[in-house]
Amino acid sequence: MPDDAAADLRPVEGQEADAEVAEFGKAIGHPARVRILRLLSRRTSCMCGEIVEELPLAQSTVSQHLKVLKEAGLIRGEIEGPRVCYWVEPRALRRLKALVAGL
Repeated sequence: MPDDAAADLRPVEGQEADAEVAEFGKAIGHPARVRILRLLSRRTSCMCGEIVEELPLAQSTVSQHLKVLKEAGLIRGEIEGPRVCYWVEPRALRRLKALVAGL
Protein backbone atom coordinates (compact mmCIF):
# COMPACT_ATOMS: atom_id res chain seq x y z
CA MET A 1 0.00 0.00 0.00
CA PRO A 2 1.49 3.43 -0.94
CA ASP A 3 2.36 5.82 1.88
CA ASP A 4 -0.39 8.26 0.79
CA ALA A 5 -3.05 5.59 1.10
CA ALA A 6 -1.74 4.45 4.49
CA ALA A 7 -1.77 8.03 5.76
CA ASP A 8 -5.38 8.43 4.65
CA LEU A 9 -6.39 5.32 6.60
CA ARG A 10 -5.02 6.43 9.97
CA PRO A 11 -7.57 6.60 12.82
CA VAL A 12 -9.49 9.85 13.27
CA GLU A 13 -9.88 9.29 17.01
CA GLY A 14 -7.41 8.74 19.81
CA GLN A 15 -4.47 10.63 21.24
CA GLU A 16 -2.48 10.87 18.02
CA ALA A 17 -5.49 12.04 16.05
CA ASP A 18 -6.35 14.57 18.76
CA ALA A 19 -2.81 15.94 18.59
CA GLU A 20 -3.07 16.21 14.80
CA VAL A 21 -6.39 18.07 15.03
CA ALA A 22 -4.87 20.48 17.55
CA GLU A 23 -1.80 21.09 15.37
CA PHE A 24 -3.89 21.70 12.26
CA GLY A 25 -6.23 23.86 14.33
CA LYS A 26 -3.36 26.09 15.40
CA ALA A 27 -2.21 26.37 11.80
CA ILE A 28 -5.63 27.42 10.49
CA GLY A 29 -6.49 29.45 13.59
CA HIS A 30 -6.15 32.77 11.79
CA PRO A 31 -8.48 34.04 9.05
CA ALA A 32 -5.54 35.01 6.82
CA ARG A 33 -4.22 31.45 6.87
CA VAL A 34 -7.66 30.09 6.02
CA ARG A 35 -7.80 32.55 3.12
CA ILE A 36 -4.35 31.44 1.93
CA LEU A 37 -5.45 27.80 1.98
CA ARG A 38 -8.56 28.68 0.00
CA LEU A 39 -6.51 30.60 -2.57
CA LEU A 40 -4.01 27.80 -2.98
CA SER A 41 -6.60 25.02 -3.08
CA ARG A 42 -8.35 26.67 -6.03
CA ARG A 43 -5.21 26.59 -8.15
CA THR A 44 -3.84 23.67 -10.11
CA SER A 45 -0.44 25.28 -10.41
CA CYS A 46 1.69 26.96 -7.82
CA MET A 47 1.09 30.51 -6.67
CA CYS A 48 3.92 32.93 -5.99
CA GLY A 49 3.58 36.66 -5.41
CA GLU A 50 -0.14 36.66 -6.09
CA ILE A 51 -0.84 35.65 -2.49
CA VAL A 52 0.36 39.03 -1.23
CA GLU A 53 -1.74 40.79 -3.85
CA GLU A 54 -4.86 38.90 -2.71
CA LEU A 55 -4.56 39.79 0.98
CA PRO A 56 -4.70 43.20 2.68
CA LEU A 57 -1.51 42.41 4.58
CA ALA A 58 2.15 43.31 4.37
CA GLN A 59 4.43 40.89 2.54
CA SER A 60 6.27 40.07 5.78
CA THR A 61 2.98 39.19 7.50
CA VAL A 62 1.93 36.94 4.62
CA SER A 63 5.34 35.26 4.78
CA GLN A 64 4.84 34.52 8.46
CA HIS A 65 1.43 32.99 7.79
CA LEU A 66 2.91 30.89 4.98
CA LYS A 67 5.62 29.69 7.35
CA VAL A 68 3.02 28.50 9.89
CA LEU A 69 1.09 26.62 7.19
CA LYS A 70 4.30 25.04 5.90
CA GLU A 71 5.37 23.93 9.37
CA ALA A 72 1.99 22.23 9.82
CA GLY A 73 2.49 20.44 6.50
CA LEU A 74 -0.60 21.97 4.89
CA ILE A 75 1.32 23.68 2.11
CA ARG A 76 4.67 23.32 0.38
CA GLY A 77 6.98 25.91 -1.03
CA GLU A 78 9.75 25.71 -3.59
CA ILE A 79 12.20 28.38 -4.67
CA GLU A 80 11.88 29.29 -8.34
CA GLY A 81 14.50 31.89 -9.12
CA PRO A 82 13.88 34.98 -7.00
CA ARG A 83 10.43 33.80 -5.86
CA VAL A 84 8.92 31.00 -3.84
CA CYS A 85 6.14 28.97 -5.39
CA TYR A 86 3.47 27.61 -3.00
CA TRP A 87 0.84 24.91 -3.33
CA VAL A 88 -1.48 22.93 -1.06
CA GLU A 89 -0.29 19.55 0.17
CA PRO A 90 -3.28 17.40 -0.91
CA ARG A 91 -2.58 14.53 1.49
CA ALA A 92 -2.49 16.90 4.49
CA LEU A 93 -5.69 18.61 3.37
CA ARG A 94 -7.43 15.23 3.04
CA ARG A 95 -6.21 14.31 6.51
CA LEU A 96 -7.50 17.59 7.96
CA LYS A 97 -10.90 16.98 6.37
CA ALA A 98 -11.04 13.42 7.74
CA LEU A 99 -10.07 14.55 11.23
CA VAL A 100 -12.66 17.32 11.28
CA ALA A 101 -15.32 14.94 9.94
CA GLY A 102 -14.44 12.58 12.79
CA LEU A 103 -15.36 15.18 15.39
